[in-house]
Amino acid sequence: MKYQDVLDVLRGGGAREWASGVLGDIAGGRSGVRAVRHPLGFVCLPLERAGELGVCLHLWSATLPQARSTTSQVHCHSWDLVSHVLYGEVRNVHAVVTDAARDATHRVFEVVSTPDGDVIRPTGRTVRYAAGQAELFGPGDTYTLSAGAFHSSVIPEGGEAATVALGRGRPGLGDLSLGPLGTPAHQVRRERLDDDGTARAAELARRSLWTSNTPGG
Repeated sequence: MKYQDVLDVLRGGGAREWASGVLGDIAGGRSGVRAVRHPLGFVCLPLERAGELGVCLHLWSATLPQARSTTSQVHCHSWDLVSHVLYGEVRNVHAVVTDAARDATHRVFEVVSTPDGDVIRPTGRTVRYAAGQAELFGPGDTYTLSAGAFHSSVIPEGGEAATVALGRGRPGLGDLSLGPLGTPAHQVRRERLDDDGTARAAELARRSLWTSNTPGG
């Protein structure tokens, strides 16, 4: 299903039924999708990547294998985000980032994705970071975030959550992350789950989708 088709589904209130069908196909091995452990702590099911457009399902669960970030959870995208919560709660914490030199708390890192993983490159930009406004979103909620806006996505400890994430790339912008001042350049491999692991993740999300106590839109 294409970006615009999924966006229309979200706007029409059919996200839960659509996601259930997609997850069922993945769990049954009928889609060819392979799950990826993302450094930001979720498991990604990549559904479409066509030029500047992308559609993914993001799954957070303590029962799923998690990758760890080598910088921090605070990041910004090179693409405009539309995120729809299927179940659970997601706290979107806006970051207050101020350029600084002597009293800097973080360095800005460029994140370049390659077929072999992410290349993390320190830039010359150092900043002071503070947590800003926090917005809490639950099942059925949709929120947007412009490219270039630093933020972090926080799931309550031990919580389960899933979102539909749609991205529209903005030419000329890059993916960035905040990290410790002295962290050197390095590469992080994104681990793909095998077919069984992908199927288990999809089935877990499909069941959680229908056992959630509140509507998922």
